[in-house]
Amino acid sequence: MKILIIGSEGFIGKHCSSYFTEQEYEVFEADVVVQNKQHYTCISKTNSSFNELFINNKYDICINASGSAHVGFSFEKPDIDFDLNVVNVHKLLVAIRTHNPKCKFINFSSAAVYGNPTSLPVKEDAIRNPLSPYGFHKLQSEYLLKEYHRFFGIATCNLRIFSAYGPGLRKQLFWDLYEKSKHESSISLFGTGNESRDFIYIEDLLKVLSCIIEKAPFDGESYNAASGVESRISDVVSTFFNLLNPSIKFSFSGEQKIGDPNNWVADMSKLRALGFKPVYTIETGLEQTTKWLKQQNG
Repeated sequence: MKILIIGSEGFIGKHCSSYFTEQEYEVFEADVVVQNKQHYTCISKTNSSFNELFINNKYDICINASGSAHVGFSFEKPDIDFDLNVVNVHKLLVAIRTHNPKCKFINFSSAAVYGNPTSLPVKEDAIRNPLSPYGFHKLQSEYLLKEYHRFFGIATCNLRIFSAYGPGLRKQLFWDLYEKSKHESSISLFGTGNESRDFIYIEDLLKVLSCIIEKAPFDGESYNAASGVESRISDVVSTFFNLLNPSIKFSFSGEQKIGDPNNWVADMSKLRALGFKPVYTIETGLEQTTKWLKQQNG
């Protein structure tokens, strides 16, 4: 089976490439980074086009792991965020429809489409009320997938990724804490510490993709991709530093970060119906993550 990973040089994309190669898929990769390796295509940063990818090969699956995943950046550069998270998705759908209409398309959306949910756990049919341009752009990309399935028969599926983490992620909470811990013995974080997130370890996210590929109907639907466990930020940070460096002290400033929701936990009923069961707890996932982080100093 041929699978194309768009954004193959990013955190999730790299793990996807390795995982599906091990699963004996014929893996093709594409990203904006110049690489000299087989089955890899470099995409222009400023004038992206995906037509040649689908003219030269016919894929069974295309996973879009590209785009911006930074809420703050979407406030600074909403035009670029729109290009990366909406325009490129549309270009991919046009290329698939034109050159490879039997290719199934999985797009990485985000829990940011929900904003602050009115109740928890949040279900896929909950009201979507994004708090950032990033969240709005991810929601627009979801509607594109629905459009191309409904009107053109393209097999599409959205994954609303919650807080994915693991070895290789060089941004977001755990990487930022690691970087600060190298120079500071006392660290201040945004918020109160009572905020919560639903963390999914990268190996579990790869299992989500397998379930989707094998069992999802690909009718433009969306799935929560998470663990289904609510973790308070103060507890997660405490666990992280106990594993990385117990001497580090931390506190919370009480200042709210723009675009950040208060509490998240996903209802996982829909994905569980396809057979998904997370393996990693936040503790076991952080054990692997901190082990990798410690190796970065080696």
